[in-house]
Amino acid sequence: MGNLNSTTKIKVKKIRVGRGIGSGKGKTSGRGVKGQKSRSGVAIKSFEGGQMPLFRRLPKRGFNPINIKKIAKINLEKIQLMIDKKKLNSSDIINLNILKKNKIVGNSYELLKILGKGDMKDKVNIESNYISEGAKNKLEKIGCTIKITPIK
Repeated sequence: MGNLNSTTKIKVKKIRVGRGIGSGKGKTSGRGVKGQKSRSGVAIKSFEGGQMPLFRRLPKRGFNPINIKKIAKINLEKIQLMIDKKKLNSSDIINLNILKKNKIVGNSYELLKILGKGDMKDKVNIESNYISEGAKNKLEKIGCTIKITPIK
């Protein structure tokens, strides 16, 4: 045989199953007899031979609280846009109930947070549960009144 250099290729013959009793892999083709595993196209999903399955080995992560309250988040630019479109009146107190009544936010929301994207031109009275620092600074600069209502 001699030296094996880069030009010599070693080819291992593939075992052809189901080709007669003399091949050693005839009749049932090494699958045993009967049962789910002997059939073609079946795999027992996530079964790892009695070893603890991967999805049960990994820890559960996180916590999903049952009684979470939905917070409506609204930017200053949207409030200004609604005032410009005459959907909101700048003399009214802008709170969650007014926003729900004018269909600006959905009825499923329980709390309101004012965010600071955009600018306000009109002086408004705002009543909300939360307010971002940026929004608070912008509103105080133009002389708006802000009332933070505590959560029930």
